[in-house]
Amino acid sequence: MKARALVAWNVRRIRVDRGIPQEQLAYDAGIDRSYMGGLERQAENPTIDLLDRLAETLGVQLSEFFLQPPKGATTPKTLPRGRKPIRSIRKKK
Repeated sequence: MKARALVAWNVRRIRVDRGIPQEQLAYDAGIDRSYMGGLERQAENPTIDLLDRLAETLGVQLSEFFLQPPKGATTPKTLPRGRKPIRSIRKKK
């Protein structure tokens, strides 16, 4: 697996395992949401400084982004899309 694909796979794996939406991770790391998506799709080539910020935001060592996935590992699943429905606080009469 090439380095960009390896980083993308691991960032997504860690993010999904922790239940963090892409938008939230991007915000917490101080990057644009669309860039975060591009990073996970292997369309972006992140700098080491950005990887360092992402590792700090996720609370992992930078080396976590370079771990080889186990043989037969599937692509990490995505989190459910969209926002949670807003509950009405009004009581029905």
